[in-house]
Amino acid sequence: MLHDHKDTTLTCPCGSNKPFSFCCEPAIEGHKPAPTAEALMRSRYTAFVLGAIDYLIETTAKEHRNPDDAALIAEQIKVTTWTGLKILSTEAGLADDEEGVVEFIARFETDEQISDLHERSSFRKDDNHWVYVDGDVEVLPKA
Repeated sequence: MLHDHKDTTLTCPCGSNKPFSFCCEPAIEGHKPAPTAEALMRSRYTAFVLGAIDYLIETTAKEHRNPDDAALIAEQIKVTTWTGLKILSTEAGLADDEEGVVEFIARFETDEQISDLHERSSFRKDDNHWVYVDGDVEVLPKA
């Protein structure tokens, strides 16, 4: 379990302002798949915040998975604090679509920097589940 189930009012890290238990938790814990590309993107951001490595790997398109992904993600999670998510736009990616694009900014901090990760991510459905395919990423350091 990712949090104390007695407190269902914990706000989800994805910025939805919904309780975690009604937002990203059902997807991350495998109870209910993300219904849209944006929901998957939000749940993946939350998974980075919480360190849900298996979920991040499982929701990546199979052709983009590598044997060392778990170790790389674990190292990244150790040195990165995610501090906010802002969705800029979505294209398609609704429940009835097969593909979608989500553009977002994710704020983060490391020991060396405070930055924004600006990404335009591509998603698709595989076996009726949304997966992350790839993205155009730009890291914008803050002054």
